[in-house]
Amino acid sequence: MFRDLSIPAISMGLLAAFVGYSASFAIVLAGLTAMGASDGQAATGLFFATVGMGICSIWLPAVTRIPAAVAWSTPGAAFLAATAALPGGFSEAVGALIFCAGLIVLTGFIPTLGRIVAAIPKPIANGLLAGVLLKLCLAPALALGTIPLLVLPVLAAWLIGLTWNKLAAMPFAVLAFLVVLYFAVDTSGNAVQADTAWLPTFAPAAPTFTIQSFFSIALPLYLVTMAGQNIPGFAVLELNGYPVERQPLIRKTGLVSLAFAPFGSIPVNMSAITAAMMAGEDAGRDPATRYWAAITSGIVYVLLAFAAALVASLASLAPLALITAVAGLALIPALVGSISAAFSEPAQLEAPALTFLIAASGMTLFGISGAFWAVLAGALIWLAKTTANKSTDH
Repeated sequence: MFRDLSIPAISMGLLAAFVGYSASFAIVLAGLTAMGASDGQAATGLFFATVGMGICSIWLPAVTRIPAAVAWSTPGAAFLAATAALPGGFSEAVGALIFCAGLIVLTGFIPTLGRIVAAIPKPIANGLLAGVLLKLCLAPALALGTIPLLVLPVLAAWLIGLTWNKLAAMPFAVLAFLVVLYFAVDTSGNAVQADTAWLPTFAPAAPTFTIQSFFSIALPLYLVTMAGQNIPGFAVLELNGYPVERQPLIRKTGLVSLAFAPFGSIPVNMSAITAAMMAGEDAGRDPATRYWAAITSGIVYVLLAFAAALVASLASLAPLALITAVAGLALIPALVGSISAAFSEPAQLEAPALTFLIAASGMTLFGISGAFWAVLAGALIWLAKTTANKSTDH
């Protein structure tokens, strides 16, 4: 195993971990905060989510010998950030996270569940994902109208990074955010405590389980995680020629998600973006040794977890609009991709359009969030149009 270790694999693993973390930590914090988490609970959730993807990024590649990259559910965190807090606050949200992780574990043991998710028409799944992402993707524009002097440097750095290399866009934006935080935000009354800078004071919330949280949060979060992360992640590995046994991988990521969900951790899942980085030639000439890139990224994630309290403290010093603006910038590529895929079939435009609009609206019906109704409405319209088209053809 150690004979397969190479400099290109280590280098790509380090880069993938830095890009993966810097591009999405703000989204995770925004999602947990929107669900009612206190600063301590948000730091605790970030810590365990980072440890979770670190453990899986070491475990899965070591067992499978493929670059099975693992990440937290970025679109899932975006969904939480765009969804109204539950009546039971963060305790009810933690119950929903446990529900979601349980569904992922069941999918790992019951292949039929995975086939049901995969059977959802891709335009519907992408319409849901686009609707979930839209609210956060509007944040940079909204922040530009309220705190332009703080947001403009971040936007400029993001653009510079984008024109140089798209993978550099978010790291540049995060660095600019830190510079803005240091020079332009008054932090005199909220200094970061040195004694809690490297490990959060764990503040778990006792979970509350309700039917409303299952349908409003857990089920949409499960669908977004499976359709927006796991399925594309498997596809990236398969396109690069790696054999993938999906059920064991889903089972393992689900079990880790379930173990850490009581601490407010969002689910972990297969990654598409970092997998594409680590499955390519930049991670080594020999495809059989590239799994070390994923293992390296996992080691870095575990180390980064111990900065969760520091990261959460720094983020708490900034205006909320600035944090959500940084999160929104990270999601723009995913929004563009999901919108393009949602409207890729000219004969079926209404179903993904309504799915997108309902999911983006933030509406609730009977106490259940719009994401659930979006999928239901889109699927019904898709089925109706498909049936009508078949009748016309005959």
